[in-house]
Amino acid sequence: MQYRKDKKGNDISVLGYGCMRFTKHAGIIDMKKAEEELMLAYERGVNYFDTAYIYPGSEEALGTILEKNGIREKVYIATKLPHYLMKTKEGAERIFNEELKRLKTDYIDYYLMHMLTDIDTWKHLLDIGIGDWIDEKLKSGAIRNIGFSYHGNTEKFKELIDAYDWDFTQIQYNYMDEFSQAGREGLNYAAEKGIPVVIMEPLRGGRLVDLLPSGAKKLFVNKDVTPAELAFRWLYDQKEVTCILSGMNSKEMVEENVKVADKALPGHFSEEDRQLVDAVKAEIEKTLKVGCTGCGYCMPCPKGVDIPVTFRCYNEMYSETKGGARKEYLQCTAFRKNQSSASQCIECGKCEQHCPQHIEIRKELKKAVKELETPPYVIARKAISLFKLW
Repeated sequence: MQYRKDKKGNDISVLGYGCMRFTKHAGIIDMKKAEEELMLAYERGVNYFDTAYIYPGSEEALGTILEKNGIREKVYIATKLPHYLMKTKEGAERIFNEELKRLKTDYIDYYLMHMLTDIDTWKHLLDIGIGDWIDEKLKSGAIRNIGFSYHGNTEKFKELIDAYDWDFTQIQYNYMDEFSQAGREGLNYAAEKGIPVVIMEPLRGGRLVDLLPSGAKKLFVNKDVTPAELAFRWLYDQKEVTCILSGMNSKEMVEENVKVADKALPGHFSEEDRQLVDAVKAEIEKTLKVGCTGCGYCMPCPKGVDIPVTFRCYNEMYSETKGGARKEYLQCTAFRKNQSSASQCIECGKCEQHCPQHIEIRKELKKAVKELETPPYVIARKAISLFKLW
């Protein structure tokens, strides 16, 4: 197993264990199977385990397995504060203590503000005292490193990076998100400031493997690389990446991912590898509904619509899975102080004046709203807004 340094010089395994996708039966985590897979990963050198308050049963399962096997002090736990579920500093304290109980520990190695998507949300958290609360936890050792996980665009990510003395951050990043979300620019920006970057969704929830379009799958015939290996190696090739999370739920997956992580050094990616990535991306892009490149020239929208995010999620409805696209759209547009839903468009046309692709943005936004802003989305957006009382 290779290791890369965190901000304080600790060795983090380049492959991290994402605990969101433990195998379940009737909604209950299969603890025997989860323990076997997790312990195999540990024995192969994985020392970073990521979970979250809102992953049903995950924190408690992880805590139970680590305690049973006596390895809590030998690994790093990362979990997250669901700031969107609390209104006060006292609420954060209650949730944090519940997480400690679930994880059977008295400290968290890497603690994240979960889905922190814009600077206004962070400023609100500071206003209710979260900054002081974090400082207290860091001083006491109850939190060893503080960071945030992110879904949103590059510019907002850079604003958040500059807003606080973060120890690390976590972003969605893969070869299809190279120029969207935080993207390569955001990854490099954080790294230049000495902030380690943990990667989530390296396979887009399996969409860069099993759910590849048929034309893309054919490109791997007679190749010595699998779709999963290509995606992981593309990431490991970048020295700015600290750790890549994988939701491993089979021993075979653990063994395959460890094998790749053991040999994929920065700078190893060949020109042939890059050509294969470009060819796969081209096949995926054939399924897109809107030819948006995510350049952002259409922004800012006078009414706050996040146009690139909307089109990215709209395209994912047809290139990947509808459920995944709608979930990402909810995360990126509703979980923020100033919501950025496509339905906020007033058809002023300002965006179309600056679009290099000459997209009929107003027309396409209407189509996206019909697909993405389903009744569950509308209910969730209203609930988030009301709960925050902003």
